[in-house]
Amino acid sequence: MSAESTGSRGFTYWRLRFRAWRGNRPFWGGLLTMIGGVPIAYLPYADMRLGNMTIAMSTTAGAGSLIIGVLLITLGLTMWFHAVVRVFAGVAAIVLALVSLPVANIGGFLVGFLCALIGGALSASWAPGEAVKDEAAQETALPEGGEGVPAPTGERADELSAVTPQNNATDSTIDANGGRNSAG
Repeated sequence: MSAESTGSRGFTYWRLRFRAWRGNRPFWGGLLTMIGGVPIAYLPYADMRLGNMTIAMSTTAGAGSLIIGVLLITLGLTMWFHAVVRVFAGVAAIVLALVSLPVANIGGFLVGFLCALIGGALSASWAPGEAVKDEAAQETALPEGGEGVPAPTGERADELSAVTPQNNATDSTIDANGGRNSAG
């Protein structure tokens, strides 16, 4: 290690790495889907104690709620770490969120339902961004008044230029013969 080195990478380095990782996948869709799975899976098994009195939300659909919640958390992780199947994971999250309404205490008291529904929609609609092109290189390739037509380059640039007229009559017989083809 040199005297100028701190020995470890700073916070800015890891923040920028996380930002780049987050930009290549439906991060917020996966996060909301996982957050939506937690109340759906937890609330049917939760109990609240008030002194000696216990209030329990135990229902007959406890197993179904647990399965839906775990599947939503798994789909959220899939959105993060396997972004290729983001559309499938998003649609599956939407379907599971809708199924959680009758099965899991009104979808985790609507909190889990809404988070999973929005997360699935974000994942299904997410598309990877396009790479940023170097605008300075593109502007130099266009002619002065150019709108989309690149300037000719190479040895024949002066021959193909619109400024220099071409007076070669043998290049085209269409103009010379009025459009008729001559046989000889």
